Amino acid sequence: MFEYAPAPESRSVVTIAPSYGLFIDGEFGEAKDTFKTINPADEEVLSEVALAGPEDVDRAVAAARRAFEGWSTLPGSERAKYLFRIARIIQERSRELAVLESLDNGKPIKESRDVDLPLVAAHFFYYAGWADKLKYAGFGPDPRPLGVAGQVIPWNFPLMMLAWKIAPALATGNTVVLKPAETTPLSALFFADICRQAELPPGVVNIVTGAGDTGRYLVEHPDVNKVAFTGSTEVGRAIARSVAGTGKKLTLELGGKAANIVFDDAPIDQAVEGIVNGIFFNQGHVCCAGSRLLVQESIAEELLASLKRRMSTLRVGDPLDKNTDVGAINSAAQLARITELSEIGATEGAERWSPECPLPDRGFWFAPTIFTGVTQAHRIAREEIFGPVLSVLTFRTPAEAIEKANNTPYGLSAGVWSEKGSRILAVADKLRAGVVWANTFNKFDPTSPFGGYKESGYGREGGRHGLEAYLA
Repeated sequence: MFEYAPAPESRSVVTIAPSYGLFIDGEFGEAKDTFKTINPADEEVLSEVALAGPEDVDRAVAAARRAFEGWSTLPGSERAKYLFRIARIIQERSRELAVLESLDNGKPIKESRDVDLPLVAAHFFYYAGWADKLKYAGFGPDPRPLGVAGQVIPWNFPLMMLAWKIAPALATGNTVVLKPAETTPLSALFFADICRQAELPPGVVNIVTGAGDTGRYLVEHPDVNKVAFTGSTEVGRAIARSVAGTGKKLTLELGGKAANIVFDDAPIDQAVEGIVNGIFFNQGHVCCAGSRLLVQESIAEELLASLKRRMSTLRVGDPLDKNTDVGAINSAAQLARITELSEIGATEGAERWSPECPLPDRGFWFAPTIFTGVTQAHRIAREEIFGPVLSVLTFRTPAEAIEKANNTPYGLSAGVWSEKGSRILAVADKLRAGVVWANTFNKFDPTSPFGGYKESGYGREGGRHGLEAYLA
């Protein structure tokens, strides 16, 4: 096996200020309270960030409302110019943003550099292209923007979720107040600087940082016309209740417990790569992670042996090392949840296995883990762990695979592995999931809609479908 020398990405490409204010009406301003954001890999404080209260959210929504009058009446071709400009600046600053994202989030630099940042720029390019073609999008001859969009994003893909929310909102003529997650606010604040660099009119994009209460003030604000939320099913339910009857348009992208189904004719080495990518990408902090492996009984032993060999080569450690495969868990709270559910899995009788894996002394870390002997009654097979933990179940027939895959309150994604196209199509057609990948996993494209069923939420982001949520 190869020994890898450290290959650290330089921190010098990004300059993090000691403190950041709120970005309202094109300017950074103070708030009464602050909180600290830390690097989950070493628990060092990165910066102090403003904590927005109700009056701060009021100011941000008022700024977005004032800006809406001018922004919504701009020709689509003019709005597109701003979006194209933002996309190009993101590309120019991609190395800086990738390092920032890995510092604040804990994900490996090769993921933020090679996956997140290219997709962030691609979303702005894609929706810039739609801005002057909305009457051809299939939503009526004269589609109108809704007004002010209140957007709340999670900590697992901070900049990518921002792009998924802001790009279609601006392309359709809406203005935005966005609240990033409290553990990962920095890339959104850097994006605010990109908006100024692109000379976006003041108030079109506003960034208010804070915790759950800040998000609640924004979602419940009477002058917000559209709410978009990505996060936990529990918070999504609370938002749906608070928005009910207000006339606000709502999209929710919530949790998942995706099944990755491997049939006996699947190419095993390729499937193992897909399984590893499906659950260990971004430390398993992925709502559409393939956290339930359903493998046909006749190949289960062979596939598991191959999977364990592959897991033994995963490198866990410094997110800024270009060789790292699995980075730091995003927070102490998330690590506690992963640890608790893993201990419950072992207590309930599933067999736990992790490769030999020295973990750093400081920071939040969890070794890649698989559980075998899992039944559908186990909590680890039902509940979203949101970490690098895989539950392995077996099946004998396609019908049994479909039944087990659909036996979940969630319905965000799934994967099917087989050499037979007819089998893939037949199974995919019966899976109750918003996205089904065939002989791959975790592939995203701005032209393709993404979203779920059941407790995974409703509405779609990405593609032509992503415009609909922002149009009256």
